[in-house]
This record gives sequence, C-alpha cells and structure tokens, in this order.
Amino acid sequence: MTTPSQRFREFKMPDVGEGLTEAEILKWYVAVGDTVSDGQVVCEVETAKAAVELPIPFDGLVSEIRFDEGSTVDVGTSIITVDTTPGAPAEAAAPAAAEPEAPAAEPEPPKRQAVLVGYGVAESSTKRRPRKASAAPAAPSVVPQQPVLNGAAAPEVPGPLVPEAPRPLAKPPVRKLAKDLGVDLASVVPTGPHGVITREDVQAAAAPAPAPVEPVAPVAPAEQVAVSRETRETRVPIKGVRKATAQAMVASAFTAPHVTEFVTFDITRTMRLVQELKTDPAFAGLKVSPLLLVAKALLVAIRRNPEINASWDEANQEIVHKGYVNLGIAAATPRGLIVPNIKDAQSKTLPELAAALGELVATAREGKTSPADMQGGTVTITNVGVFGVDTGTPILNPGESAILAFGAVKDQPWVHKGRVKPRQVTTLALSFDHRLVDGELGSKVLADTAAVLEYPKRLLTWA
Repeated sequence: MTTPSQRFREFKMPDVGEGLTEAEILKWYVAVGDTVSDGQVVCEVETAKAAVELPIPFDGLVSEIRFDEGSTVDVGTSIITVDTTPGAPAEAAAPAAAEPEAPAAEPEPPKRQAVLVGYGVAESSTKRRPRKASAAPAAPSVVPQQPVLNGAAAPEVPGPLVPEAPRPLAKPPVRKLAKDLGVDLASVVPTGPHGVITREDVQAAAAPAPAPVEPVAPVAPAEQVAVSRETRETRVPIKGVRKATAQAMVASAFTAPHVTEFVTFDITRTMRLVQELKTDPAFAGLKVSPLLLVAKALLVAIRRNPEINASWDEANQEIVHKGYVNLGIAAATPRGLIVPNIKDAQSKTLPELAAALGELVATAREGKTSPADMQGGTVTITNVGVFGVDTGTPILNPGESAILAFGAVKDQPWVHKGRVKPRQVTTLALSFDHRLVDGELGSKVLADTAAVLEYPKRLLTWA
C-alpha cells in the first residue's frame, strides 16, 4: 500500500546559484490538476543573478501550488506538492488526516538530483505538511521556513539543528564585499534572518578597518500601482537583478578609485569594414556589428598591454594578472542590467567572437542568462551608442579592472587628409581601477583601441 508520505511529494526551492538564499517566482507553467513528468519545467524564478526555469524531479499530478507569482521564497521552502500515484484509493491518505503529525524519525541524509546544470534540488522530507482546507496557495507567512545547508533544505527534525561546517549564507554582493575587504565569511557572526550574513556583518569583521562603505538604504515593500491621471507616483519594489546591480555598483564605486579617459576619432574605415564583412561567406548566419570590431580592437589593445587585465586582491595585498580575457558585455534587459561575459575571448577568431557575441546577446534578451555566464569577468564593454549617447563615465563591474563605453557613431565635419570632410566619428570612454592601472597604462589601452578602429588593418599588423 502507498503511504501518504510516499504518495505526496514536495518540490522545494533549490539553490539555483552559489549560496543564494531566496528567489522570486516569476511564472507558473502548471496549475493544480495538471500532470507533470520528471524533468518538466514547472515554473520560472528570478534570483539576484538571473532568471532560471525549474524542472520538477518526479512524475505525478499537481495537488497544491503553495505560492503565487511574484512571491519571494526562501531556498529550501516547499513550493509545489505532487500526487505521485493519482487515482490511488483515497483511504491511502486517510491516516495522515486522522492523526496528529508526530515528530519525524531521524531521516536519511538527503540526496541531490542533478536536474539543473551546476546544482540540484533536495529530496523532500518523509512527512508531508497538513493540507489546508482552502484550495488557494498558502501565503508565504504561514509556510514553515526550514534551515538551509549549502543551498539544500535540511531535514525537519525536532529541536535545534546543529550542522557540521555549513557554507556561510550570504548574497553575491556581500560575498564580493567580503572578498574585497579580505574577510573570511566563515569567521563572520551573521545577524540577518535565518543566519544570513549582511553587509554590516562583513564591514564589522573587516580588519584592518577599511574606509567606510555606505550601505544601500533599505526599501520598504510596496505594491506596484498602475500609473494614471489620479496617480502621481508609482513605487516598484527593488529586488532580483535590479537590487543586486544596485548593491554591486555602490560597492564598486566606493571600493575602487575610478579614473575615466576619453578619445574621439574617425571610425569611418571600420564602419566600411563592417559592411564588407556582412557579405563575407565566413560570417554567413552571424551578426556583424560595429560592437564586434570594438570588442576585437579592445582585445588587441589588451594583448599589447596585458598588465591592464588584472584584479585587486585585498586580502593578500596583491595584483593578480590574468592570462585570459573573459570579456563582459553589458546588456539591458526588462529585469535590469546584467553583464554576461565571453569566456577566453582572447583566443577566438573574429567569426568565433561574432558567434559568441550573438549568442550572449540573444540569451540575455530572452532572460535565460545563467549565473555562471555572469561570473569571472575581467574587462567589460558597454554600448551606450545604441541609445544615441555620445559617451559616459561607466562604473566598473565589481572585481574587474576596466570598462569601455562605446558611444554613438555620427556624421561630423572632420579634417581628413588636410581637408574638412564629413566623416563618421565616435567617442570611447575607458574607466579603470587606479589601484592597479596607472594613467599611462590606461591611456595606452584606450589609444590602442581607438587606433585599431581608426585603421582596422592594424587587426592584422598588431594581432
């Protein structure tokens, strides 16, 4: 006979990113009464890093959806219940309803199922929470929260749970801050809810104490309201990607001393080359844009000036030079700004770089960028020219040494071969971390990038 605990299984919110503590449910793809199968995507969630689709690890019939779309749920909390033996006799579940829930016996260690690349979900505990009389999803305030160990839900057992050497819980911006300040998260006493380490905890543990970093002011939750003639203000909760971006930018701005330099030049020859490459058979099926050649020009400049491709190690007081370039491309999405990067971009041919750039942009626009694609960047390009903007002073992506802003390309009068002629002109702006990049090095990288774009034959002579 199938017991209630075997029949009804709960799918819990997995840790869809390294050490994340919560995620927002964006969309349900199933409803109560729907049949699901192992590996089927049941919902889409958004973390501080990206939007991710969650596949369920077993077959059955959806009997309960515990949270509405828009709810923020802690990792390890049950979000959906599935009847794994639909059509079985109803009396199989009767004993659970007739008797009060007794303390669970010592469970076996939870197993992880590799349902997503890079992480898994924890098996549910052997007991099921009592069903509510209402068919509506349970409100977040009444769903029991479970301790989280290494991103998986801990078994529900009576009394306090004492884990052995658990991974410290902290959100990505807090982990980055700890790394920059040289703080071991394992030595930090958490003060946040459910044992989460906060920015203030890291700052308090920093030794020697760094210059104070202003924390992001907390934003009180508020329901989004429609804009109308009667509504003068609209409030939107800051969460997910936008919240993570805001925290990262504040940490970067107050940690790395920024310097920005500018160069305006004639990019006419590169714009002609872009049109020629579009008809080249080597680029069939690939998108060729000015951004592609800007990326290649920056990679050539980095090869000529490799010292700029580095990071600052606060803990060891070292500059870490890198023999690879993970080239970040800032992408504006409906959920906010994200910066995925092309791994080992320095070793790619121009067609390979075009393919990687096209895939990166398409994935970002669809909201499918994975957390791994946004980690490990070394330098970044932001294309502000697509908005008609001439230039700007971009803020470094945390942990990176430089960021290049590519401005709008415009027809302007320009002195060409001794005469004033209409030429296509643009401006590049390079911001860099002045702790590890001095003015000479930053100027050389910016000047070399512009020189390649002004005379693209240097792609051959300098590469």
